[in-house]
Amino acid sequence: MTEGVARSLGSGRFLDWRALDADGAAGGLLICWDKRSMEVVDWEEGQYSLSCRFKNVEDGAVWVFTGVYGPFTKEAREGLWEELGAVRGIWEEPWCLGGDFNSTLYQGERSRQGRITSNMRRFAHIIEELGLVDLPLQGGVFTWSGGLNNQSWARLDRFLVTPSWLDNFSGVIQRRLPRPVSDHFPILLEGGGLRRGPSPFRGTASYRLAAKTKELKQKLKVWNREVFGHLEDNKRAALQQVDYWDGVESERSLSLEETELKKEAKESYQKWVMLEESHWRQLSREVWLKEGDKNTGFFHRMANAHRNNNTVDRVKIDGVWLEEDQEVREGIANAFHQRLSEDVGWKADIEGIQLNRISQQEAKSLEIPFSENEIHSALMEMSGDKAPGPDGFTMAFWQSSWEFVKEEILEMFKEFHEQGSFLKSLNNTFLVLIPKKGGADDLGDFRPISLLGGLYKLMAKVLANRLKRVLNKVVAPTQNAFVMGRQILDASLIANEVIDSWQKRKEKGLICKLDIEKAYDSINWKFLLKLFTKWVLVQAGFFPSSKGLRQGDPLSPYLFVLGMEVLDALIRRAVAGGYLSGCSIKGDRRHTLKISHLFFADDTIVFCEANKEHLTYLSWILLWFEAASGLRINLDKSEIIPVGEVEEIEAMAVELGCRVGSLPSHYLGLPLGAPHKASSVWDGVEEKVRRRLARWKRQYISKGGRITLIRSVLASMPIYHMSLFRMPKAVARRLDKVQRDFLWGGGSEEAGAPEQSSTWKWVWRLAIDRDDLWKQVIIEKYGQERHGWRAKKAIGTIGVGVWKEIWKESAWCWDNMGFIVGKGNKINFWTDAWCEDTRLSQRFPHLYDMAAHRDATVEEMWDQNFGQGGWNLRFLRDFNDWELEMIGNLLHVLRSYKPSMEEDSVRWKGGRNGKFRVKEAYRVVSRPNDIGFPSRSIWVDSVPTKVAFYAWEATWGRVLTLDRLQKRGWQFPNCCFLCGCAVGFSRNCKGGVN
Repeated sequence: MTEGVARSLGSGRFLDWRALDADGAAGGLLICWDKRSMEVVDWEEGQYSLSCRFKNVEDGAVWVFTGVYGPFTKEAREGLWEELGAVRGIWEEPWCLGGDFNSTLYQGERSRQGRITSNMRRFAHIIEELGLVDLPLQGGVFTWSGGLNNQSWARLDRFLVTPSWLDNFSGVIQRRLPRPVSDHFPILLEGGGLRRGPSPFRGTASYRLAAKTKELKQKLKVWNREVFGHLEDNKRAALQQVDYWDGVESERSLSLEETELKKEAKESYQKWVMLEESHWRQLSREVWLKEGDKNTGFFHRMANAHRNNNTVDRVKIDGVWLEEDQEVREGIANAFHQRLSEDVGWKADIEGIQLNRISQQEAKSLEIPFSENEIHSALMEMSGDKAPGPDGFTMAFWQSSWEFVKEEILEMFKEFHEQGSFLKSLNNTFLVLIPKKGGADDLGDFRPISLLGGLYKLMAKVLANRLKRVLNKVVAPTQNAFVMGRQILDASLIANEVIDSWQKRKEKGLICKLDIEKAYDSINWKFLLKLFTKWVLVQAGFFPSSKGLRQGDPLSPYLFVLGMEVLDALIRRAVAGGYLSGCSIKGDRRHTLKISHLFFADDTIVFCEANKEHLTYLSWILLWFEAASGLRINLDKSEIIPVGEVEEIEAMAVELGCRVGSLPSHYLGLPLGAPHKASSVWDGVEEKVRRRLARWKRQYISKGGRITLIRSVLASMPIYHMSLFRMPKAVARRLDKVQRDFLWGGGSEEAGAPEQSSTWKWVWRLAIDRDDLWKQVIIEKYGQERHGWRAKKAIGTIGVGVWKEIWKESAWCWDNMGFIVGKGNKINFWTDAWCEDTRLSQRFPHLYDMAAHRDATVEEMWDQNFGQGGWNLRFLRDFNDWELEMIGNLLHVLRSYKPSMEEDSVRWKGGRNGKFRVKEAYRVVSRPNDIGFPSRSIWVDSVPTKVAFYAWEATWGRVLTLDRLQKRGWQFPNCCFLCGCAVGFSRNCKGGVN
């Protein structure tokens, strides 16, 4: 690099630069800066990187920038990682890195998505070790293309920064720019952007609560301006008071009055610290972590990250880029005004469609007056920390002030019931845009969420609670969303079993994965009102809108499910008429069960033969449904997936107008048609866990907070997969290491957690569920035994079905399950555990060998002709004298049991109220703690997490107590520090323990 070439880049005499020359066609780095803005303090050259330590001219802040040109080979790449580690070891200032790393971090960063490679894991490990943050990329997903005809795309270039660097440079984003010549896209790191509009004061008046809320609004304004708005100043002043009294006390003894003043100063400081943490937690929106654990630093950085996400400096609407502030604002407003306005034109009629109805009694239960208990229960069920709407009050406000405002709220509900309407201002809504992915810049990449006023949200919640009680009466079993007793996992299990059936019978089929475009925004209100009249008459005037449901409204999910019932009815009618086929689930019985489609909210999947005519009929159904409801299929995001060797698949895709996919795929976030023993199935889970448990976060979160985050991540990611698939041991070890590194910072010993599975609950559900669709599929495919409590063993190859693996858990589960006798017609007298949780065949083996009917049910062994009924025990021969005692013992055991008119049921032996819970089941199979670890005494909800964590460390001997410090060479007296006796460690001292 020459001076002339560098000067040609601009800035004239104010330009300064450092360079690392290229090695032939590879490598080469140039860092330029304007000397009017910053000056270089120091620099370091490596083989693959160039680092400069800058000092800002304006504020004197010192920070580091490293330019990177990553090598291609794995061995050489280790040299780059060592260089970056050395840079961090030399300088600890805020750090920014950028360049071509020649590595990808996640599966989605390559066009040909495979599994997570060792290089990806190594790159992620380096980012965690160095405490770096990967910023979302706007303007595109990939930064490089190559190969034959540019068929390969990848994100090889990026900026990485430390959290401290983000604190100094707010509102930072990285953007992909157009590329004129290179195979790499330029990326730009820039700050600023369009902020959201001015935040309104969170409080307004409405309905009969207007006077109270208006007065409260004024007082809150004054309090916020004069008290809370100076939070940092108040905290600093309180700390100065504490320092003052400490100084006085160091010179002389304090009087009683002065001691009280010092105590008040400490309490004041603690109050302002807690208020500060609470303030930043609310801004961070990290609802999983509670304040009171000294996590202010983490909350602060999360709030800053959310503030950065609130910047929209440009957006693409209908293919047109808008960049000026005013045109961006107007463009977004106009787009949503158009989207939420009803389309004028012909609407298909749904009068001829047969839908399920609720009974008159159930209809009346929807219209009874609202009770105080019903309203209060709904209020307490709601999350208090969710973002407020235009009225400015979170639900936590209404929950805490219920006793003061309940009379007005009850009166509001009474008038709503009598008049069928409410004040229009209650329905005011803030519409906020949430990016669906990192680097969102197209309007379609944002999800509109409605922030509703608290009083309307409460009203909608009460109505939703009433509606969901009868929803299962009108919604078909093929819909699994928001219906009590049905679960999201049901649809995934059924879909995998359908594919497994096709593959094992070597049949050809098609899976149509359909994406409904802007589902909540598009559904027509007139369509929903017609639908309501077909299953129950509703009060007029309740729905003022013409189009769209609001995401965030408690009623919206249930109304959307009802709308999808029309599509369900259309598909069922097409299957009955032979226009669609579905997949036949066949077992060893004559009857077959046909699965044609599955719905989970707007996630739709249709199964049919590999037949072009069937796709034509399906396209007609979708067009008719769109004309009736306003819900349109997004063909760009929909796909058909062939099962088996399907000919002319491209022509079939053209018929429907979507793309061709392939197996394995994903459905509802779970693998679809994948060999579930393959560790690659878990790559997505591992990637998400690494993102959530990024190493940089741990330095800002207390240990108690880390425990809480780990539990939160486990509950939402691996546990979801483990509810249907068994986790391979290699994957379990990797996830365990991620958690341990996040908790302890690396270098800790492996915990060696035992293998666990959440698939046990399927065995339980098969026994207790009545006629759920997933159970029908399993029973039809594999058959049933033991009076329908269990499915038969799955035989043959494993395939992609999941039940064969689940069935392996059934023997252990049934060892921990027992029966509750009702009629006794489904319980085997000798071989089922119904009497004192034991099998009579095991407790009385000699009598069992003599039994005349070993397979008899409890009902068959009970004789109603014996007065009030009695046990009629039948054996093959008369008893010897020495056997009479056995009979007496058996009758003594049986005297407390007799059949009733109730249905037989099962119970979990170790569960509360006889119900199965995964946590309690796992406790049964876990190794018993040899030292009697007091878990229940430590992990108590009312105890602050940081205190519980310290007690946990102390119990395991991880705290630096006196005896441990002595082992490290420190000199201390060998006595109990609590009572002073010479017994050594306080844990050995009875007085200290007491």
